[in-house]
Amino acid sequence: LLFVVGTVSCTLFLAVNGLYSASDDVIELTPTNFNKEVIQSESLWLVEFYAPWCGHCQRLTPEWKKAATALKGVVKVGAVDADKHQSLGGQYGVRGFPTIKIFGANKNKAEDYQGGRTSDAIVDAALSALRTLVKERLSGRSGGYGSGKQSGGGDKKDVIELTDDSFDKNVINSDDVWMVEFYAPWCGHCKNLEPEWAAAATEVKEQTKGKVKLAAVDATVNQMLAGRYGIRGFPTIKIFQKGEDPVDYDGGRTRSDIIARALDLFSDNAPPPELLEIISEDVLKTTCDAHQLCIISVLPHILDTGASGRNSYLDVMLKMAEKYKKKMWGWLWTEAGAQSDLESSLGIGGFGYPAMAAVNARKMKFALLKGSFSEQGINEFLRELSVGRGSTAPVGGGAFPKINSVEPWDGKDGELPVEDDIDLSDVDLDDWDKDEL
Repeated sequence: LLFVVGTVSCTLFLAVNGLYSASDDVIELTPTNFNKEVIQSESLWLVEFYAPWCGHCQRLTPEWKKAATALKGVVKVGAVDADKHQSLGGQYGVRGFPTIKIFGANKNKAEDYQGGRTSDAIVDAALSALRTLVKERLSGRSGGYGSGKQSGGGDKKDVIELTDDSFDKNVINSDDVWMVEFYAPWCGHCKNLEPEWAAAATEVKEQTKGKVKLAAVDATVNQMLAGRYGIRGFPTIKIFQKGEDPVDYDGGRTRSDIIARALDLFSDNAPPPELLEIISEDVLKTTCDAHQLCIISVLPHILDTGASGRNSYLDVMLKMAEKYKKKMWGWLWTEAGAQSDLESSLGIGGFGYPAMAAVNARKMKFALLKGSFSEQGINEFLRELSVGRGSTAPVGGGAFPKINSVEPWDGKDGELPVEDDIDLSDVDLDDWDKDEL
């Protein structure tokens, strides 16, 4: 039988001290030391939440002390005066006394102890939980946001755990974008979100090269942060960007929803991708291997356009790179004739400049721009590609051809090659055979 908090009124508790003292092997826990002693601990913990006036708690006290002494150095045994520290009891859903919880591998998911109230039963349960913890470590699994695998590829180590002490130095002055989940260990919605948040963290870290970070704050422990940001319910997700007030994330709770918002935040803050000239094989392979698509333009020879004409083509490409930067494609260009083997493999082959091809290096397939090399024409081409339409063809030879190493364009107009002057002064045309003319 449990005494439900608030249903028993008793004036006697005002004169009653805690049931444990410093001389016991039971460790007294408070909101001040709970996080450091229990949550951040590698040890298994058994924690009793009690009220000094509760008769069941008083009867449990000698058994709890005996178990603590037996388990000393093996399992930590603690006690919280939840009548005095009601906020701490409330964090773990304590509704009656005594409530015993086991904090094992995953400190964010304490288990309720449902066993007997004798020291023997308590010790047996502790050793059973300890065996489970050790087995999990042996198999490479452990709990919490700090480690462990989730189905669907979510690796919890990519969720950054933040505290009152670490939050400001990591988040407030960061150039990166932070999506921060404020959670409570006992909150069912938080537990449902956890694998989605973890999976999203892994994908977002990879796709944004770490520029958008997913983090988690235990708001029941880090109450300074919870108070500062007015956290009233769990989970609450806030977005932090440098120089701006935090805003609430009110999107969906699936990994795809979270990833989509993170990529939007990334692209809004990211500079447009670089537009690189193909001057070596390394430039081509590095760019195309690192992106889903690489957009390759073959521009007319410098003698055909001059610097101003070439720059106008490059400006169109830069505008399109900015417009489609959320796609995180690679952008390349080369001069007609400089990479003739590459042109041939992409079906461009010596005419029709400027030309553009979108290449998927993983599949070794490409699509060609059929419309005009203009903002409107290229936009239509890329829009079709972005929704999975447009005809594709295999790259000739099934792989990129040999790439020539060339000098990068110096930004100037081209010059005709200087030819040697031919001196005809010593040629006597009268000596030529008239019949041959």
